[in-house]
Amino acid sequence: MTAIRILLSGYFPELTEDQLQKFEQMGELYKEWNQKINVISRKDMDQLGVHHILHSLGIAKVVTFPGNTSVMDVGTGGGLPGLPLAVMFPEVKFHLVDSIGKKIHVVNEIARELHLQNVTASHTRAEQVRDKYDFIVSRAVTRLANFWPWVMNSFKKTGLETEGLYYLKGGDLEEELAESGLITQTHELKSYFNEEFFDTKKVVYVPLKNK
Repeated sequence: MTAIRILLSGYFPELTEDQLQKFEQMGELYKEWNQKINVISRKDMDQLGVHHILHSLGIAKVVTFPGNTSVMDVGTGGGLPGLPLAVMFPEVKFHLVDSIGKKIHVVNEIARELHLQNVTASHTRAEQVRDKYDFIVSRAVTRLANFWPWVMNSFKKTGLETEGLYYLKGGDLEEELAESGLITQTHELKSYFNEEFFDTKKVVYVPLKNK
């Protein structure tokens, strides 16, 4: 059993064999692609499972996306957190966007190799996307006060209880959240995962009542 399989099956015992295989293959594909295009810090590749795949899945500990809903991942880079979440929620449509074309190329290739029919990707900026989504996810692209205006008009507003932005951030966020002026809920990832890496990592939820 690979380290990624052991890691993920421990925290997500509901994962199917097909999903576990996809996560293992994802790890291999990231290693291959990262040698050609630097989508993940080279020194971090040894920690791919914890620092990138499991970190992305921290969102799945905080919210379960219902089937037939849609999620946009803004500033996805090489596909994080969008690709791991797309494996976790195969009945949900994911659209991954980034302003750097070569990173979107990697996303498309990994999605194709993993046969992820629920993933599309675009080389664009969030504020240029015209479609609307039930949920938006992102991993520490910028300060929340800067980020929210980019995405606040991209929600469907279907009245889903959990609709909103799920933002992966680290460190002391008190000042940043105050600066944003937004109503937020902060979920500490150390409540779900034991690795030291998660001691300061959080998912910040921004509900749509901020609109």
